[in-house]
Amino acid sequence: MTTLQDCLRRDADDPLAPLRELFVLPPGVIYLDGNSLGPLPRATPERIARAVREEWGQGLIRSWNDAGWFELPQRVGDKIATLVGARAGEVVATDSTSINLFKVLSVALSIAAADTPQRRTIISERSNFPTDLYIAEGLCRERGFTLQLLEPEQIAAAVDERTAVLMLTHVNYRTGAMHDMQAVTRAAQAAGALVVWDLAHSAGAVPVDLHAADADFAVGCGYKYLNGGPGAPAFVWVHPRHAERGWQPLSGWWGHATPFTFTPNYQPAPGVGRYLCGTQPILSLTALDGGLDTLLAAQPLGGMTALRRKSLALTDLFIALVEERCAGHGLGLATPREHAARGSQVCLTREQGAHAIVQALIARGVIGDFRAGAPDILRFGFPPLYLRFEDVWQAVEHLRAVLVEEEWRRPEFQRVQAVT
Repeated sequence: MTTLQDCLRRDADDPLAPLRELFVLPPGVIYLDGNSLGPLPRATPERIARAVREEWGQGLIRSWNDAGWFELPQRVGDKIATLVGARAGEVVATDSTSINLFKVLSVALSIAAADTPQRRTIISERSNFPTDLYIAEGLCRERGFTLQLLEPEQIAAAVDERTAVLMLTHVNYRTGAMHDMQAVTRAAQAAGALVVWDLAHSAGAVPVDLHAADADFAVGCGYKYLNGGPGAPAFVWVHPRHAERGWQPLSGWWGHATPFTFTPNYQPAPGVGRYLCGTQPILSLTALDGGLDTLLAAQPLGGMTALRRKSLALTDLFIALVEERCAGHGLGLATPREHAARGSQVCLTREQGAHAIVQALIARGVIGDFRAGAPDILRFGFPPLYLRFEDVWQAVEHLRAVLVEEEWRRPEFQRVQAVT
């Protein structure tokens, strides 16, 4: 049986332990929600303050050139590229995940319609993140396509000559289950479909290699594992073979080949640059740039391979401790035990009181989150940049206390707020 002393020894031997100092972590808090919002990097406040004070305050409009504001989406995109198996110049940081998905899915449908008009179906996972499904539903209604929602085990057999696009999230937001990107992509493309990947719960958390998988399109989030701050810009990647196949639908001036010629007709920029739209949010991009530096700081220590190794060790420990110390309290495991099928989170199920249990944990300083469904989910993220094995031990001890003492039944934990 694992002890607290075992966890302390593992922390002492952890080569990634110094990276914890890159973050502002409130005392008395065990933060297991970095899969929803990454914590504040210690360098970010001064970085933003400098952009406000010097670049905006003193440089004024000259900073579009002098401070490199104009190229910031590409520079930040190049940092993201190193984390997702893309090449320099293939990723831009811009807009939100939903907007970027609208762009790439629109282009994918146009390509499919031009190449094989009989392909009129988008296939996705029934438990995919809702915004992805909503965007796809809207495009289907507009373009005359059909959205087919399936369970994960049904997808492979369903992709056929009628499928235009397979749209999946690499790591499921509810369960933490992870698709085999390379195998899924290969099978879908063999059936003639294009594949769009949402990397919101995998970029910065698990190794991703878009080129090795030969994916077609990918989008992702900047405020989860990339630590870019609330509402941070997202990113978009398009395989070079598709990058100039038509226009994305939001053909704004920032995606023009020469935006400052101010011509009345649109000429798309080469490559992924055409997936930009309007004027870029420089302060938000500055924060995301700093967040990415926390991940890049792990490169001399083994990079994503080392982060993945620790992530699996943390999640293995959490699962084992929950099953040892919280047995008999109605908790189930929604997350796959198999390493190759798991992201960097662990999702527990409970038939009754899941939301209240999470609220009781938050009151104790253990911050996770709740996702409603059948069954309800207690969701815990384990970003290895700043979490310790000791944190895992203490989190499970708090969970055990909440269950044994039935703290979750207290009235103050029954109130459901706008954000769960």
